[in-house]
Amino acid sequence: MIMNRSATTSWLFAAASIIALLSAGTAAAEERSAVNTGYFGNVAILGYDPVAYFTDGKAVQGSPDINQSWLGATWYFASTEHRDAFTAKPTTYAPQYGGFCAGSMSVGLVTDNIDPESFRIIDGKLYLFGGTGGIEQDFDPTAAKIIADADARWPETKKKIQGQ
Repeated sequence: MIMNRSATTSWLFAAASIIALLSAGTAAAEERSAVNTGYFGNVAILGYDPVAYFTDGKAVQGSPDINQSWLGATWYFASTEHRDAFTAKPTTYAPQYGGFCAGSMSVGLVTDNIDPESFRIIDGKLYLFGGTGGIEQDFDPTAAKIIADADARWPETKKKIQGQ
């Protein structure tokens, strides 16, 4: 294929632009928080209220107007009471493994895709999953091995996520 100088210059410029974008994406990934904020924005649990899992027993969408910053992410809440409870004891309410899929973590994978309505509270800890019909069906208080595997993998995985 023969290209004229203008076409070659355009192609080189396009290639350089793509490389620059990919490099910028890599730099951003290296500085990533250990809190799962999905692919866009910087909101934990896709905007769901972490306290509501414990107080209401279900996933409840939080409000952007009632928020709190913690661990480099923004957390939304359904009420100021929930925000205040979280602010007082964030580790009590925050999901395990930074809100990444607990089932995936147990087998050594990191999955950004979570379904906030697919969750379990086990021994007072919140675990989120990627969706229904998967490992979360077996992820109950008797699933000590799954929890132990995910717990064992999380410290090293957290370092990788943060680019360390």
